[in-house]
Amino acid sequence: MNKRHLHHTWTKLRKIKPWYFLIIVVVAVIISVFALRANNQEMIVLREAVYTADKDSGDIEGALKTLQAYVTTHMNTNLSAGDNTVYPPVQLKYTYDRLVQAQSGKTAEQNQQIYTEAQKACEQQNSTDVSGRNRIPCIQQYVQSRTTTSSTSAIPDALYKFSFVSPRWSPDLAGWSIVVGIFSTILFVISFIVNRWFKRQLK
Repeated sequence: MNKRHLHHTWTKLRKIKPWYFLIIVVVAVIISVFALRANNQEMIVLREAVYTADKDSGDIEGALKTLQAYVTTHMNTNLSAGDNTVYPPVQLKYTYDRLVQAQSGKTAEQNQQIYTEAQKACEQQNSTDVSGRNRIPCIQQYVQSRTTTSSTSAIPDALYKFSFVSPRWSPDLAGWSIVVGIFSTILFVISFIVNRWFKRQLK
């Protein structure tokens, strides 16, 4: 390729300045930082909505679905239990406590009914026992054979703990600004190298 042809090509290419792409890179980085921050803040708002619904017995299922849909489609919103995390990020503590309390109340009510039935049954078996002393072992045996104990393990707490994984890249403002930034960086490097090469050839 002769210098005349090189010069002709160079007159066209030199209009594209490398720093044009550098400006685009800087703008894209700034946009991506703010967009990623906005994604994270929106996730926090939606997570707080879940906590509020849990505490106030609101629409927990709806709040959870909204949170899950947002986290799984937006970058920088991760709510997953990592290797160093002991507990999942989202826990429905109040909902679980209410269920345990309700179960405990139901169990206590059932046990009280069993005790009443035991008294009646043992009175019929020992109707001649005026003092009722002999009825005590009968009542204890009747109650022990039929009483159910309240146990929180009967309600798996794992059903009320959630973690959601955000994507590494998402087609939103944050994701596309990162793509533009990367693509512009590549173009900057290429245009810089091409400019240097043409200048050396035309010396």
